[in-house]
Amino acid sequence: MQEINITVNSKEYTLTVPPYMSLLEMLREKLNLTGSKEGCGNGECGACTVLFDGEPVRSCLVLAVEADKSEVTTIEGLSNPDGTNPIQEAFIAEDAVQCGYCTPGFVMAVQALLNRTSEPTDEDIKEALGGHLCRCTGYEAIYRAIKKLVK
Repeated sequence: MQEINITVNSKEYTLTVPPYMSLLEMLREKLNLTGSKEGCGNGECGACTVLFDGEPVRSCLVLAVEADKSEVTTIEGLSNPDGTNPIQEAFIAEDAVQCGYCTPGFVMAVQALLNRTSEPTDEDIKEALGGHLCRCTGYEAIYRAIKKLVK
């Protein structure tokens, strides 16, 4: 077991974690932040994407001990007091959500993109969403939501 100090959604934590626990498992099991999902468990689907020191990462691939002294933002950290944020609202408005399992990862990837540029190109959007899998909606509704959001 190893003690780590981590800031998650602007709140500081000191946690004791086993050396093999993933960041995703720590978020879900230790902090009860269940918005990030485990889809594939090997970094290929993007459902577990969080911001790690401002950069999007697949939290199933990062060990919790690697997050010591780092800042993590999850989907729960993007919520406004009324519950949703503009990215989520755009996804809803464009019917870019069906089962919703992949949505937190997509939203976090879009947030990271918008943190880098307020006017992403089509290529920027495709690159930011690369490796994110959605089996329900297809991707056109997701692209429409992002384009609506940045107009």
